[in-house]
Amino acid sequence: MTQTTLTQLGKLSETPASPEAAVLEHVPNPQAGETYLVRFTAPEFTSLCPVTGQPDFAHLVIDYVPAERLVESKSLKLYLASFRNHGAFHEDCTVAVGKKIVDAIKPQWLRIGGYWYPRGGIPIDVFWQSGKAPEGLWLPDQGVATYRGRG
Repeated sequence: MTQTTLTQLGKLSETPASPEAAVLEHVPNPQAGETYLVRFTAPEFTSLCPVTGQPDFAHLVIDYVPAERLVESKSLKLYLASFRNHGAFHEDCTVAVGKKIVDAIKPQWLRIGGYWYPRGGIPIDVFWQSGKAPEGLWLPDQGVATYRGRG
């Protein structure tokens, strides 16, 4: 997908009605050919339980090694916000976010950690990656402690 015009950055943009309706925009990577890590942290991610309709909360950490394109951060913010009224299990939300980014920008590598707050007394953490990390990549810890009243 080649995109030349940003439609959300610098403009008033409404939260998409659903993750399917959200558009992840991207820009050229001025450092294409370099192996480096980009990290997005979303400590207030929310979705809805598909069974009860109650809100679920997570701390998402998205690490990726860009190739030719970079994720435009405002469009990512709007995409993540589109889950607020979306009913899906923790595993589905976490993996869907990772796959949408991979589909949009075709990075060299991506991993996502979904650190979910307890539901029914059990925290659920979900991890997905697109393959092996590039050799020589400095890969910092995601920095989210195992559950102890996470916050």
